[in-house]
Amino acid sequence: MMRSAAMKGDCMAAAKAALEGRSAVVVGLGRTGLSVAKFLRGSGASVVATDSKEPGKIEGVNGLLSMGVEVRAGGHDGVALDGVDLVVVSPGVPYALPFLERARRSGIEVVSEIELAWMFMDSPVLAIAGTNGKTTATALLGEVMEKAGFRTFVGGNIGTPAIDYVENGGGADFIVLEVSSFQLETTRHFRPRVGALLNITDDHLDRYRDFGHYADTKMRLFENQAPGDFAVYNANDPAITERAGLLGCGRPVPFTTGGRVDDGLSLEGGSIVYRLDGGREEYPVSAIRLKGLHNIENVMAVVACARLSGAGRDAVLEALSSFSGLSHRMETVRELGGVTYIDDSKGTNVGALMMALKGLKCPVVLIAGGVDKGGDYGVLAGLVRERVKLMVLIGEARFKMEKALGGCSRTVLAGSLEDAVAAARREAAPGDTVLLSPACSSFDMFRDYKERGERFRSLVEAL
Repeated sequence: MMRSAAMKGDCMAAAKAALEGRSAVVVGLGRTGLSVAKFLRGSGASVVATDSKEPGKIEGVNGLLSMGVEVRAGGHDGVALDGVDLVVVSPGVPYALPFLERARRSGIEVVSEIELAWMFMDSPVLAIAGTNGKTTATALLGEVMEKAGFRTFVGGNIGTPAIDYVENGGGADFIVLEVSSFQLETTRHFRPRVGALLNITDDHLDRYRDFGHYADTKMRLFENQAPGDFAVYNANDPAITERAGLLGCGRPVPFTTGGRVDDGLSLEGGSIVYRLDGGREEYPVSAIRLKGLHNIENVMAVVACARLSGAGRDAVLEALSSFSGLSHRMETVRELGGVTYIDDSKGTNVGALMMALKGLKCPVVLIAGGVDKGGDYGVLAGLVRERVKLMVLIGEARFKMEKALGGCSRTVLAGSLEDAVAAARREAAPGDTVLLSPACSSFDMFRDYKERGERFRSLVEAL
């Protein structure tokens, strides 16, 4: 399927012209899959939507049925592929799923929702990827572009499916997307005008063959870029710099907190310095409301994306001074008895916990654990030994984490988040920080990281 030449503000008309009468299968009926199925059916395609869950556990099925979508729940194997033109896979569905392998062997196009949406988008895409920080950076970039006076859509992995932009008719000046490795797995032509890759650290190794496979998938953000596009990347990150040959044909724009680049962004003294084509601008760190070195890197990427897209320096500074971050990302819940309680429930991998600990200088009582994602907890040993006075471990991964890190700090195992918060309360002293930063996903005990964070907040507020 080739990208449609969509008229600005008329994405859906272009989609109808390209999709009407075609046959599609949507695999995975979470929020993204539901939006895709609705979009395809509204474009005139015949649609079969399938999910491994039983019908009663899928929200929104009745709405699809009323539109004429055929819903096949409880597995994918019985879905016929004869006459199917397109398979759209949701982010949570493994690329190696046998049904998808069968579709590819049959010569059927298998794409992600991001790829499908891009086919009909009518405006430049600014896309941000990375293991950690991408949601914060995406939200901040959207705020900058809006303060600069641009009509801006913010979506993708951050929460609102990109396909919703197309279904609602388009018309934005810029489309700002958070893009995950799961979404990049099945892109073919997706090409952001400006792509930014923040970092690559161990994550989702339960899904990928190894770290190299995961890192190469992240680099697909840049592979279709052409001259006139921009590839913004973290020059401090060895996994990225080692893969410089995968940057595609976009113009490289590096950023670094450990040195200087002639064309790009550097941290010099108390300012972020942005140099490009002989120009020079400064953005004082003191003007940035977000704290921590990792957020300096996020801000560097945002400054580059915004300035390369025509946002003025004043709009950038205004957004930096007002943007305080996102819920469940190093969010202070309260201070009680001299102890600070911080919710970092969105820290779902080893790299996120590493950044959280690096940003805290006081003694830490750490609550961690959940569903193991295949990361190496051992790389945290030095930080845990230096900064963590007590680890309270929960969830399925608690035994693996105890084996890797138990010798670095006093460690207790808890059967629930309630027990963990109670243990942390007993052990924390004035001047300490109780930090929920799980380094794991939440699905053994909670619906998602948001529910986990909200439970933590309610427990802390009740102390």
